[in-house]
Amino acid sequence: MTGDASEIALSRQDLREVTAFAAACAEVVLDVFEGEEPDDVRPRDAVGAAWEFARGGERGKALRDTAWAALAAARSADRPAAREAARAAMSAAGAAYLHPLARATQVKHILGAGAHEARAAELVAGDDRGVGAAHLRRAVHRATPAVVEVLTRFPTAPGGGGRVGELIRMLDADLRSLAPAD
Repeated sequence: MTGDASEIALSRQDLREVTAFAAACAEVVLDVFEGEEPDDVRPRDAVGAAWEFARGGERGKALRDTAWAALAAARSADRPAAREAARAAMSAAGAAYLHPLARATQVKHILGAGAHEARAAELVAGDDRGVGAAHLRRAVHRATPAVVEVLTRFPTAPGGGGRVGELIRMLDADLRSLAPAD
């Protein structure tokens, strides 16, 4: 529990649940990146590290380093779809670092991997928004009640962020609709 009203209590198990959700989203599109860069393991390593944390591992420098490495892989990829797939992997490893701050921007830590997954899939399909929507529906089904409960502790997703921001807001709304009424 935190002492500041602007902070949200997050347990280690909460972080593991969020990270497992993010890793499950990101691994869906790893092949998009690996199809372009078959010898670059940085996104796969980030997803693997996220799974390791989600299953009881430590949240330390190695996990954070894999997130940064996946971001570097995204920046070096030529195709936009591959960049988004690597960003999904970066988001998966970064989900373990969700901050207990009552800020809308923290929702990106929870839902970023799912949004980047959907965007990568859209781009592979020639920017087909229906494909992205289908990926968001699958992400909703991946989310456990614990992920939804953690999400609802935070304000709704912020505006901006282009298409990925729009996908985050769509996923946010869909998941919040699953929360039990008070």
